Amino acid sequence: MKFPVFPIDQDPGSNFGELLKRVGLSPFTDYANVSQLDIPHATTCVAVRCAGGVVMAGDRRATSGNLISHRAMEKVVQADDFSGVAIAGAAGPAMEMVKLFQLQIEHYEKVEGQPLSLEGKANQLSMFVRNNLPAAMQGLMVVPIFAGFDVHIGQGRLWDYDATGGRYEESDFVATGSGQLHASTVLRVSWRRDISVDEAIELVSRALWEASDADSATGGPDVLRGIYPVVASITKDGFNRVPDSDLASIYSAITTGVQQR
Repeated sequence: MKFPVFPIDQDPGSNFGELLKRVGLSPFTDYANVSQLDIPHATTCVAVRCAGGVVMAGDRRATSGNLISHRAMEKVVQADDFSGVAIAGAAGPAMEMVKLFQLQIEHYEKVEGQPLSLEGKANQLSMFVRNNLPAAMQGLMVVPIFAGFDVHIGQGRLWDYDATGGRYEESDFVATGSGQLHASTVLRVSWRRDISVDEAIELVSRALWEASDADSATGGPDVLRGIYPVVASITKDGFNRVPDSDLASIYSAITTGVQQR
């Protein structure tokens, strides 16, 4: 192989990565065109405050362009005993972010000998979202929801984020993802401050139903495959995922109501 010679305006200089690109040997991803790739994206997630804490929910569908890439993705993940994260956006970076966030919480507790406060956890997640900003500018955006039960004040709290890492505490409910407009409309109409945990579970289930009915990227309950949204409550008793058998009953009632309409 002859030593490459470049015109002055194309000289890569001391940049080895650029040299490899110039000679066609680059092993690196061209992130300038990453938005043109069909990257799996997680879609709709919601969270609501209720009398006993908070309830989070997320549909199970991940899409790549106009294709369904995954039907059973877990978008609501337990962060620790009293908090959880719901993810929407590019699936790969989102799952990596959640794993690092879980590790950060566990590391703090082992080093300090006490758990991080709920607001401290929200701040830590904000840092992870902000560090993802360069990737978000190339189309790999991750926009999570963080919620939990604050043991110091005895009530549930929840936050949503923007791509720059800005965090915003909400006093009622929040929705994110492609179906957030339809889901948040249902929540806005039916949410009330004294709503119970069981009522909140039914409400978020209905919100995801309506989102899936109007948004093709949001997956509804898949009775044939036995796949239902991930719904979890976080109360003084900790993080508890709602069993699929309970969700099957809830969605059966929703289906009956829709048919009667």
